[in-house]
Amino acid sequence: MTEILELVEAEIPRLRRFARYLTRDIDQADDLVQECLTRAVAKIDSWKPGTNLRAWLFVILRNCHINELRRGQRMNAMGDTSSDYDIIPTPASQEAHISLLEVRNAYLNLSEEHREVLLLVAIEGLRYEEAATILNVAVGTVRSRLSRARQTLRDVLEGEQTTSVGATPRVASETQHG
Repeated sequence: MTEILELVEAEIPRLRRFARYLTRDIDQADDLVQECLTRAVAKIDSWKPGTNLRAWLFVILRNCHINELRRGQRMNAMGDTSSDYDIIPTPASQEAHISLLEVRNAYLNLSEEHREVLLLVAIEGLRYEEAATILNVAVGTVRSRLSRARQTLRDVLEGEQTTSVGATPRVASETQHG
């Protein structure tokens, strides 16, 4: 039992990152992680050794978040994200700072579904099957969302597109004066 609890403890930084993504608030994220860990420890016997503990914990965390949203306890869960993303540690290079801001803005312009799948697969390094389990969707849906999200990021960063996935294209308001 002690070994399992040590494995759970090692996943706390990833749980906090995912919770912060879900809630957009540090304090709410910590509360969510605490609720997740409480449930995980209470139900530790339902985890099957040999399966992915991180995915199991992410499912619990996501379900806790959904339950809280349904109960109305998270009134502003999808509020302003600027405060969470304003602090990006970068070297003093202006170019690097601007590049990171462009990537951040492109990421934030993606739909919630596409940001979520990118976080799980590209940032957290989960396999498609694990992400599908966490998101409660088919593996093909994960692959499709991931592909579309990556392509949209590429397009936006290369200046080919200025909209989020699924959004109506914006009409260019800039005209050249000769």
